[in-house]
Amino acid sequence: MKSDSKLSAKLDSKDFIVTAEYLPRTETSAASIEACSMAMGSMVTAVNAADNLNGVAMSSLAACIGLGKAGIEPVFQIITRDRNRIALQSDLIGAAYLGIKNVLCLSGYHQSLMGYPESANVYDIDSIQLIAAVNQMNEQGVLLNGTKLGGTFSMLIGAVANPYLKPEQLNMLRLHKKADAGAKFIQTQAVFDIEGFQRWLEIATIEGLTEKVAILAGVMPLSSAEEAGKLSDTYTDLNIPESIINRLKSAGDQAAQQNEGVALCGEIIKKIKSFKGLRGIHILSGGKESLVPEVITASGT
Repeated sequence: MKSDSKLSAKLDSKDFIVTAEYLPRTETSAASIEACSMAMGSMVTAVNAADNLNGVAMSSLAACIGLGKAGIEPVFQIITRDRNRIALQSDLIGAAYLGIKNVLCLSGYHQSLMGYPESANVYDIDSIQLIAAVNQMNEQGVLLNGTKLGGTFSMLIGAVANPYLKPEQLNMLRLHKKADAGAKFIQTQAVFDIEGFQRWLEIATIEGLTEKVAILAGVMPLSSAEEAGKLSDTYTDLNIPESIINRLKSAGDQAAQQNEGVALCGEIIKKIKSFKGLRGIHILSGGKESLVPEVITASGT
């Protein structure tokens, strides 16, 4: 079944799409969700609820319900690092019952990067197999083992991509597999190296991938040179140019650096929004949801 979500309608309309990220906190309070709603309002089409991105936090499923109650269409994020296929499918059925209409399928960063190196990972299936499982639930109404689903199941499927993954042939192969498995939109990792991203998008366009899936470029408002340096050290595939780090350093104090980070993010969006094959942007807030409206304003989107 085809999802009737706002995001799905936006994909069909061919309009430029803006989505954003909400980073659930390690809390039972609804305060941060309410603040996210007040900040973003109707400025974005949908908001991802991250799935234990930087450590144990409120579940993406619960955060999605909170976002929905606050008037924001959620995107349920689900990673294969922490669940086997039984738990994954159970969570998806529960999400459908709760009215969630969008899902983003990921493998997830290794647990050592989120402060839990002693935790066992699962990876029973990978993100491509998860996409295929959701698509099978959509199209055939059955689980991986053939068990028939009662009721209706309809979710718009998304996935992620790293524009800087080498070799390029492997990068495109993974993107093809995600599209063929049933992904309808792709949110990329944060774009800082604009030339590298443009080259990746051009190849994806030549290979017909941008006709199969909607590409949303990830963009991130950096709050300081220190944050940029830490991200570069931890996630070496982000490709943050030294010129960006130096520009943040020269901005001045913490507040000035954050303002400069927002300005830089706006400039990146302005440069990439006209690229052939790009359908929109995904603002990776990193927990700084209050900056999302500032980024949108700075970009003129």
